[in-house]
Amino acid sequence: MSHGLRIVPLTLVLVVATMSGACAGQALAAEKQIYNETADAHAEIKEALKKARAEHKRVIVVFGANWCYDCHVLDAAFHRPDLAQIITANYEVVHVDIGKGQKNQDLATKYEVPLKRGVPGLAVIEADGKLVYSQKNGEFENARGLSADDFRAFLEKWKPEQRSYWNFDWAGKNTARLAPRRRGGSHLSGSTLDCRTLVLES
Repeated sequence: MSHGLRIVPLTLVLVVATMSGACAGQALAAEKQIYNETADAHAEIKEALKKARAEHKRVIVVFGANWCYDCHVLDAAFHRPDLAQIITANYEVVHVDIGKGQKNQDLATKYEVPLKRGVPGLAVIEADGKLVYSQKNGEFENARGLSADDFRAFLEKWKPEQRSYWNFDWAGKNTARLAPRRRGGSHLSGSTLDCRTLVLES
């Protein structure tokens, strides 16, 4: 009898916890629709790659759905001011809707993200379309269990390499390294540019 009394409250606690999590997910989904369920994901990725090439960025493809609680947790993390700054400077982000698991499977296969491991599922793509990173083991599936430092480490690790600028003489020898150009401008320091100066991207 005493064992039964102990089990019932524990069962109730588990049920309440499960319902609370479900309600929280529904509340987030109702508040913000992250995934456009009618979008052409192929076209959106193509457009993001075009922007990435122009601005020396990479593209983060986030597979998920509006019903997914952890997808909302990830999105909220990416909108933190400190993380949003990293994303704005280095990435284009595309949300790919998977529906109930049946949509855009071809893209998940192309970018090597096994959706059976859970969502959100992420891939990082170079501006030329080359796959840089793919989530193989559901690393973000439990986004609610990750800290801001975890998200920051991911963004810092996979951001594009900084472009370098060098001043070359006619013999092809670099004579002085210039400061990296700031995105959105043409600021160069440490040298006077003339017709012999070549700007190379690393």
